[in-house]
Amino acid sequence: MKELLKKEAFFTAPKLTWIFLAFAVMALIPGYPILTGAFYICFGLFQSYQTAREANDILYTAMLPVKKTAVVRAKFAFACLIEGLAFLLSSVLTALRMTLLAHAAPYETNAMMNANVAFLGYMLLAFALFNLFFIGGFFKTAHKIGRPFLTYGIAVLLLVAVAETLHFLPGLTPLNATTFDPLQLVPFAVGAVAFPLLTVCAEKTAEKRFEKLDL
Repeated sequence: MKELLKKEAFFTAPKLTWIFLAFAVMALIPGYPILTGAFYICFGLFQSYQTAREANDILYTAMLPVKKTAVVRAKFAFACLIEGLAFLLSSVLTALRMTLLAHAAPYETNAMMNANVAFLGYMLLAFALFNLFFIGGFFKTAHKIGRPFLTYGIAVLLLVAVAETLHFLPGLTPLNATTFDPLQLVPFAVGAVAFPLLTVCAEKTAEKRFEKLDL
């Protein structure tokens, strides 16, 4: 498993996958739907699947002396690695916005989502949807990537729309506060629970699908 993860990180994934981690910096942009940064980070992961498909990497990996379930686990582990790094970077930038930059005019007058604890919860949800719809969907065929990514794209755009709408509803304004508010813990808790739960469910389903595939 450890060796397969190294292969994913240093051989299968293109440099673009790592470069797209920089989209976490979108957490600092005022007047912009910053949650789309999570989509772009996942788009970087998508590039690793496109590269792997062109190189017939899945077949090559499956021919190694490893279990087919290990191939699936390595894919999920690498995705979680990238998502974890992106979440860590976003958390640092969010902490900066909620402290030193909390009362900066561009953020206090920002009508779009502010980077706060709620935003981090939404980010976890966006990553959970990628693991569920794209990676889980990919292992239906272990080849087709267009439809699973389209499904994920629709799901994450709906999430962005909901997240950008909620703080305009009566009583939910604190969701968009530039400083911490207890209400922000609700979407964060949802994301913190959904991410491991949906990821594990997607992985188990993907393992069963891949076991049945005749490559």
